[in-house]
Amino acid sequence: MESSHRGDIVEVDTAGRMLHLVGDPDRVVNLRSTVKPFGLLALLLAGGVREFDLTGEELALMASSHSGEDVHVRTLQAMYRRIGMPTTLLETGTEDAPLDELTAARLARDGERPSVLRHMCSGQHSVFVLLAKLGGWPLEGYWEAQHPSSVAYAAAVATVFGVRADRLVTGIDGCGVQTYAFPLRDIARAFALLADPGSIAASDSRADIGPQLLLVRDAMRAHPELVAGTRDRLDTSLMKAVGGRVVSKSGVEALRGIGILAGTRGGASEAPASGMAVKIEDGDGHERGTWAASVEALRQVGVVDGQSLRSLARYHRPTYTDPHGRVVAEAVAEFELAPVGELIG
Repeated sequence: MESSHRGDIVEVDTAGRMLHLVGDPDRVVNLRSTVKPFGLLALLLAGGVREFDLTGEELALMASSHSGEDVHVRTLQAMYRRIGMPTTLLETGTEDAPLDELTAARLARDGERPSVLRHMCSGQHSVFVLLAKLGGWPLEGYWEAQHPSSVAYAAAVATVFGVRADRLVTGIDGCGVQTYAFPLRDIARAFALLADPGSIAASDSRADIGPQLLLVRDAMRAHPELVAGTRDRLDTSLMKAVGGRVVSKSGVEALRGIGILAGTRGGASEAPASGMAVKIEDGDGHERGTWAASVEALRQVGVVDGQSLRSLARYHRPTYTDPHGRVVAEAVAEFELAPVGELIG
């Protein structure tokens, strides 16, 4: 073994009870882009779907870290044209835009300069811009923490996680907006609620967000290629491989949240909805650890098997080739998720 990655994985049900675990469920990590499905609620709660006639494709893109392919750009352009706003309002920067290597190579060949529309966070930034228009707030500086759009976004995140907005632990994400830190078990629970918004009790402070969570969940399931991309993006491939039975959202620094819808697992009896959080400790710059661990964890809990596992083989055991095309290395996930109930017993 030439190198290794360490990490933590936790699966919880919608009530927050731990189901499976390896590592530390209380490790505190920054949400980064895994926040996007939840921050989008700010726009939905403000009436954005009705006001701007937002489509499922547009909702999926605003919950995304997209690859900057043409389909992503066209979706954004159509939304801004319909609303009557210039895309120049976006302040994402253009670093790593686009993520998709084939698109980047084509743009370089054709002499097209990087664009904010091709930035992976342009969908998320559009949430802030649309909130500002809806609220009659300044369209400039939406990325600053004290801007009303950022305040509304933070409030939506606080609601999902069941905390007060003034108690949020914050930092700055790579695309210039606030990010929020939570223990892995809390992130897993947020994704469990995304998988089954109907499980939120009427007495829960989150009861009012159930319909909006459902809109976001179903938009992501219906348009997985807009949540990430058409080539080598695990979030998209996972959702397609299991026929929409999961919602998956990754974040920089090797975090992934997965909402698992209710259904049969591994041929066993019906299982309730749950959420899973996967974190690779070293940030996993090449994604091999995150890919392998995410698919292996879903295999162990019975969500992927048979054909779905075969379709995810390039993520489950990523391989590396030399200049002659020979496979010279393979990343293998080696861990065993412990059933927490059995541990306690």
